Amino acid sequence: MTKTMKHSIASGFLLTSILFLSLSASADPIILRRGASVAALNNNATTSATVPAGSHDLRAALAEKAIMLADAVAKRDQAIAKAEARQKQIGPKKDVIGKGDTLAIVLARAGAPANQAADAFAAVTKVFNPKDLRPGQQVSVHLAPAEDGEGLVLQSFALKASVERDVAVERQPDGTYKAADKLKPLTTEISRAAGTIDNSLFVSGTNAGIPVDVMMEMIKILSYDVDFQRDIQPGDGFDVVFEQKITPDRKLARNGRLLYASMTLSGTSLKLFRFEGDDGFVDFYNPKGESVRKALLKTPIDGAKLTSGFGMRQHPILGFSLMHKGVDFGAPTGTPIQAAGDGTIKVYGGNGAYGNYAQVQHNGQYATAYAHMSRFAPGLRVGSRVRQGQIIGYVGSTGRSTGAHLHYEVLVAGAQINPLSVKLPSGRKLEGQDLREFLNSVKNLEQKMDRLPQPVQVASAR
Repeated sequence: MTKTMKHSIASGFLLTSILFLSLSASADPIILRRGASVAALNNNATTSATVPAGSHDLRAALAEKAIMLADAVAKRDQAIAKAEARQKQIGPKKDVIGKGDTLAIVLARAGAPANQAADAFAAVTKVFNPKDLRPGQQVSVHLAPAEDGEGLVLQSFALKASVERDVAVERQPDGTYKAADKLKPLTTEISRAAGTIDNSLFVSGTNAGIPVDVMMEMIKILSYDVDFQRDIQPGDGFDVVFEQKITPDRKLARNGRLLYASMTLSGTSLKLFRFEGDDGFVDFYNPKGESVRKALLKTPIDGAKLTSGFGMRQHPILGFSLMHKGVDFGAPTGTPIQAAGDGTIKVYGGNGAYGNYAQVQHNGQYATAYAHMSRFAPGLRVGSRVRQGQIIGYVGSTGRSTGAHLHYEVLVAGAQINPLSVKLPSGRKLEGQDLREFLNSVKNLEQKMDRLPQPVQVASAR
């Protein structure tokens, strides 16, 4: 039972007692109402000749006191209710960011005065971008009584921006607000995952516990040597070692670097190790110190399905046999297309049956072409330099096309060749001190891997 209820009950008993006494003074009924005067009550009393004058005076006095008491009780109960409501707002309150919430909405919901909430918001923007607010983030708002005893003061609020980061805003003695960014110290741990492939490398990898961002990097570095549409067979395996950043309370803050990736394709093992040379260049190398990077990517689009190969075929629109001078990769409209290698854009625009078309010259011998794009990447034009893996456009179905796909060509001395069978020159090869440091780092990593728990072998379901 709240204080307000107790006071109301006690007041009710007192008021009832006074009314009972007033009613006992006469058999005549008395109707009490707010604003009734003693004179009115006396006028009512004169209508009854059987009631003594003294009784009427007593009735009137008691009635007037009852009205005054009722007013006082009502005002007191309102004050108590207001105080209790304010008391509930005092102290820290926890909230969770919901869809469509802003910090201003959360502070208002907690009862913070609007002007103080605005000042605190201005302070927090110095260390935290409000656009980074996400549903599910936890917020704590602390309100305190104002010095004059009336109203509330926003004392502080804290936002859990991420697993490793807390943002706090506190009221200063001069009434201003100051924000602070608090980062938890992280430790780096090595994790390992492995599995066998029954259908999809991506599904198998995620089922084995490989984070999506690590999985995408693994696919990217393997794409120089692996044709994911033709080379992977059921029963092939993979093994991955990567870093994870852990908070003091043993929570995963984020994933770190991919250190090692291997695949076993039809019994042949492909192993790649991360290494940073003295010049700061980071790449992945096979056990001999040869860079995984080739002059050109085998597949310039992630997650695509090979839908048509190189060679003679019956054209799906023209209806007669025609030489298909490239390969087609089926993918949803808007899927990013990567430059297969470093080079300069030679053609960039509409090109008849090719639709939106780009051609990149990589050196004096090699060029690559990309057709049927839905749109081009912003900021590029004929003559622009592009790097291997840079987005140059997006999958579409422009030109003579039956559906969304990328038509990809490799040209040698101006003539199209089969992109899937071309022998591409290798990239960097470590030598001297760099090679010795690389071999030493491989040895150290393999020793660490031997101390890790053996990963559970996981296969994807069909």
